[in-house]
Amino acid sequence: MSGAQLLDRERIKELFDLRANTLSFTGGLQAIDPYPLWHELRASGPVHPGTVHELCGLEGDLFWHGLPEPDRTHFSAFSFAACDHAHRTPEVFASSPGAVDTEGDVGYESSMLAMGGVQHRRYRALVQPSFVPAKAQWWIGKWIDETVNALIDSFVDQGSAELNVDFCAAIPVLTITGSFGIDVARALDVREKLRDPSAVADIVAPIVEARRSDPQDDLLSVLAQAEVSDEDGTHRLTDAEIHSFAYLLLAAGSGTTWKQMGITLAALLTRPDLLDAVRNDRALLKSAIEESVRWEATDPMFSRWVVEDTELEGVAMPRGSVLHLCLGAGNRDPERWERPDEYDPRRSPKPAMGFGGGPHICLGMHVARAEMFVGISALLDRLPNLRLDPDAPPPELVGFYERGVTEIPVLFG
Repeated sequence: MSGAQLLDRERIKELFDLRANTLSFTGGLQAIDPYPLWHELRASGPVHPGTVHELCGLEGDLFWHGLPEPDRTHFSAFSFAACDHAHRTPEVFASSPGAVDTEGDVGYESSMLAMGGVQHRRYRALVQPSFVPAKAQWWIGKWIDETVNALIDSFVDQGSAELNVDFCAAIPVLTITGSFGIDVARALDVREKLRDPSAVADIVAPIVEARRSDPQDDLLSVLAQAEVSDEDGTHRLTDAEIHSFAYLLLAAGSGTTWKQMGITLAALLTRPDLLDAVRNDRALLKSAIEESVRWEATDPMFSRWVVEDTELEGVAMPRGSVLHLCLGAGNRDPERWERPDEYDPRRSPKPAMGFGGGPHICLGMHVARAEMFVGISALLDRLPNLRLDPDAPPPELVGFYERGVTEIPVLFG
């Protein structure tokens, strides 16, 4: 039996349902469409005091990057220009509130995500070569192709499937855990334990030890053999440094692409003429994926910490405050895109912010693109007459700080 078929379908459903309790703390239970609210906010001013969810009328604490931080002053940016400026000015709008201790507790706070300046450049350079576009075939050949086709094998004879669970959710988690040498039987353990970074470190630790003496052709071997140069000279990454790297890459790798793939599939399946066009022109599929990242980013907000008194779009921000970049709103700014609420893969391409921007632009974006392109292409190649099940509820976009679709029930054959 293939690795993909070993995954527990019910457990996948529990771990990857945005409406489940495991994701409710990010606003996963919200079925509202936030874009009309974001349009109103942006039209009344590109930057506002307050958090994104409070400004949209959602009460209580939600937990996300830069939240809740109750002791800080909060601002939110809604225009493309404001978000882009903050991305490109890390010396003022920093990725963490202070220095990053790489030997601290495992988690985002000690990872590359929180680093800035020279420290961020040094650590990112260690893994960047494994994520450049030229490396996409390495990921496809070693992990993506096999996973995609094994998943389709598991339902191809049934004439129906629910693609969010049966397909989208499993591809990224098996790809990233495979690149770390984590056994398939433990792949979902990683996803389940992401709220406890030390538990993820416990899974990774014995593999790190093995890779130090016997490196393999995988990502964890890259980390285990990597050397970083700093003021004290050159040294191998410590276990703590590798564990923080691993936590960030495993969390990001298993937590975003499945949602974006589902959003792209739902957008195409609800437009059969566009689905047919993509089936006949795979270059258009690449555009369809890029447009979905602009039109409906899975993580529509990230935050920056203001490290000196400053102004953004005429709004004064004191040192120590948090600026929330509403990338979802910025990606539909009518000052940058005509018909911004329309999903149109044929529009003239312009860089959007679904993968972030500036020095912290998503490290794994080329792998994510490869997963989505290979996965959707395989569905179109292997499932004739692929279509939504007319007797089932259609896919519905849900969530607030994490956006994705509910079930994607399809028929084929």
